[in-house]
Amino acid sequence: KIADMINDKKIDGISYINDESDRNGLRIIIILKHDAVASVVLNTLFKNTPLQTSFAVNNIALVNGRPQMLPMRDLIKYFIEHRHDVVVRRTRFDKRKAEERLHIVQGLLIAQDNIDEIVRIIRASQTPDAAKQTMIERFELSDIQASAIIEMRLRALTGLERGKLLAERDELEKLIAHLTEVLANVGMQMQIIKDELLEIKEKYGDERRSEIVYASEEFNPEDFYADDDMVITISHMGYIKRTPLAEYRTQNRGGVGAKGSATRDEDFIEHIYVASMHNTMLFFTEKGRCFWLKVYEIPEGARSSKGRAIQNVIQIEPDDKVRAYINVKSLADAEYVNDNYIIMCTKDGTIKKTKLEAYSRPRQNGVNAIVIREGDQLIEAKLTSGNAEVMIAARDGKAIRFNESTVRPIGRVGAGVRGISIEDGDEVVGMICVEPDSKQDVLVLSENGYGKRTDLDEYRITNRGGKGVKTINITEKTGKLISIQAVTDDNDLMIINRSGLTIRTAVSQIRLAGRATQGVRIINLREGDAIASVMAVPAAGEEEEVQPAEGVETGGETPGAAPAEE
Repeated sequence: KIADMINDKKIDGISYINDESDRNGLRIIIILKHDAVASVVLNTLFKNTPLQTSFAVNNIALVNGRPQMLPMRDLIKYFIEHRHDVVVRRTRFDKRKAEERLHIVQGLLIAQDNIDEIVRIIRASQTPDAAKQTMIERFELSDIQASAIIEMRLRALTGLERGKLLAERDELEKLIAHLTEVLANVGMQMQIIKDELLEIKEKYGDERRSEIVYASEEFNPEDFYADDDMVITISHMGYIKRTPLAEYRTQNRGGVGAKGSATRDEDFIEHIYVASMHNTMLFFTEKGRCFWLKVYEIPEGARSSKGRAIQNVIQIEPDDKVRAYINVKSLADAEYVNDNYIIMCTKDGTIKKTKLEAYSRPRQNGVNAIVIREGDQLIEAKLTSGNAEVMIAARDGKAIRFNESTVRPIGRVGAGVRGISIEDGDEVVGMICVEPDSKQDVLVLSENGYGKRTDLDEYRITNRGGKGVKTINITEKTGKLISIQAVTDDNDLMIINRSGLTIRTAVSQIRLAGRATQGVRIINLREGDAIASVMAVPAAGEEEEVQPAEGVETGGETPGAAPAEE
């Protein structure tokens, strides 16, 4: 049956299938084609045939009388609450029963102490009810106590029976005192729950008879995914998705863009990253936390889809946001993680350098990457070789360039050192790290869509912690500086607006300009719109341009755009 199913599926890579019998039973032999990858075929078999089976478990339980599907943590929580309720109600019941029995025992002891008069009252009464009423009035007994005395057998008059009653009274008094203490002490109630569970474990616990393991040692989730480049987008409200890079078109400078994401009115795309499917992504949040995630684990979505809430993908706090990422091919290479570094920069101009090895042991709950002081936040993190040149740009148009070697590497727990000195009211907008001989230019973009490309050598190397030099001429027309990128002619520039529109334009269309110039218009912004995120991505082939909005031209120089230098 399995062989028939394999044939029906027409799985690529299989040359032919043979079966043979021996004393161990029937075996299926699958012969692969000479160019087939065994692990890929194997995992495809697991996916499409019963050779390996997976099943889902719906943990549904009654919570306050209503059925709910619960994760493991909530299952344990509500089970403990249920056991606590059982213990409290059972203790109250036991205490009530003990108090009722003590009440009867006290009445029987009164009867034994006055047995002669009790006998006289019973003999003198016409009916049991009359005897009960007389005893109640004479000895101040309750109806329950009087009934117990009437039904008492003669053997209870012996001294031995009296001793038993006295011992029972003492035991009941101790039990009632203990139960009263339990009801008043939550810690004792929890200890009872623990002791009872340990008792159940001791009585009924045995070794697991079934074993849940991967059906093959060669199983690797990466075998199901082609190592394609993906665009990873994160919105302002924290929605994440991955989309094939090929879905984004290339347009000429000055275009209006194509619809890049479906967002709510109050949401917009804030970050855009590029990585291949088999890479590991290190996510850095503005509070200085680091999280790990394989690219194929990120939910896939179309270019126009909203994505999935990032809190459902990585366990970040509700008030935290992803600010930067590191794209790593492998964390298992000891030489690689010890020879490379992560440089982080905060909004106040603090910079920190740490070996990649400090982040080579993924944890589901993340780790602290940098100590963030009050009022500050992480804005960028880059992977470097240890010899890069670092540039930090501030919102008021200043940038500083210094060598990475001037920053001493420190451990994962630390706050870093001063990278750039900024004035009050100013803040850092970005950081780039340029490796030697990379031949990269510096591209800056203002919030109103003006930008320019400048040769890196126009920025002189200074000491770390200085105020920097002018990188763009800030005017009312250009608006404040919003981004700094390291680019080459082989890059495209991808820009996403707050409205969700995207434009992808070739960097080669943006000519080189002086360091202190105003630049040219890179993107036309509609009224009320603004740039949300900028990212340099690998260049793609020319594709058909999207239709522009009415009254707007695309391609070439944009009408009304500023010249390269003003």
